[in-house]
Amino acid sequence: MNVVITGAGGFLGNQIARELSKRRALRFSPGTSKFINSLTLIDKTFGPAAKTGFAPFVSFAETDVGEGDSLRSLIRPDTSAVFHLAAMVSGDGEKNFDGCMQTNLDGTRALLEACRAIGPQLRLVFASSLAVFGGRNMPAVVSDDTKLLPQTTYGVTKAIGELLINDYSRRGFIDGRAARLPTIFIRPGHPNAAASSFASSLFREPLAGAQCRLPVLRSQAVPLLGYRRVVDNLITLMECDSAELGDDRVVTLPSTRYLVTDMIASLNRVADRKNIRLGPILDQPDKSIIKIVEGWPVGTEASRAKALGLKADDSVEQVIEDYCADFLTL
Repeated sequence: MNVVITGAGGFLGNQIARELSKRRALRFSPGTSKFINSLTLIDKTFGPAAKTGFAPFVSFAETDVGEGDSLRSLIRPDTSAVFHLAAMVSGDGEKNFDGCMQTNLDGTRALLEACRAIGPQLRLVFASSLAVFGGRNMPAVVSDDTKLLPQTTYGVTKAIGELLINDYSRRGFIDGRAARLPTIFIRPGHPNAAASSFASSLFREPLAGAQCRLPVLRSQAVPLLGYRRVVDNLITLMECDSAELGDDRVVTLPSTRYLVTDMIASLNRVADRKNIRLGPILDQPDKSIIKIVEGWPVGTEASRAKALGLKADDSVEQVIEDYCADFLTL
């Protein structure tokens, strides 16, 4: 079978691609695996590192999902699974309404239509976000039952995407499922325009000996999920039987609530064990980032996701250790 990943030039999409390249199969029913003959990676652009280390059965397509026309040729008849991660992130979405709507909304609709042409056997996992929640009455800890009231354009497009996943699945067009991602860390490379980018910078820059400019208060609470765990969770969600999901195809992923000050303490403990001299963390509050982040939940209740086999991290320190092993040259 062919597996498609949109947004595969980005960190999470690329990590899913690398994990699937190792596994070479997905389990679509108990005791039955489908072999991955080809892996099609889609993004607007791919940096050199995003293409490095893949086998010949992996192909790359540079196209904007928001334009839509090329998707029908890339979602081939032998495509059985699609991971949809392509999106304009929250900070850029607030600056560029039209671009956010084109990439996140029009792109998702175009992808769903291309998948619909293949048939109901095609499984699609859509990466949503806790940004679908918001408003003055939002509880601090959200769940699958919490009302959607996004306070950013990015969140609005993700909420619409969730509804489309449910409706396309209800009508038998595809076998869809969506995951609401909390703040994912630790992303290597450079900071992006996401308002949550500080959660990775807080670890990444000091571990590299560089300074981190912290745009939020140290008292800010954040729901975190490590990158290894989210990759495993998205693949597990793809492999879940549709009967286990029923008529609600959207699940809120497990996370762990941490204060920024606790995250810094965990970083210091790992650095002490590894004898790493950390770069400084400078408090430079950014009112626009603080406003966005304060409008987000600080925790998730994810009993349904856990029943499906999706998991939270063991600890922040373990995620830091994983990052050091995977990406840090000591």
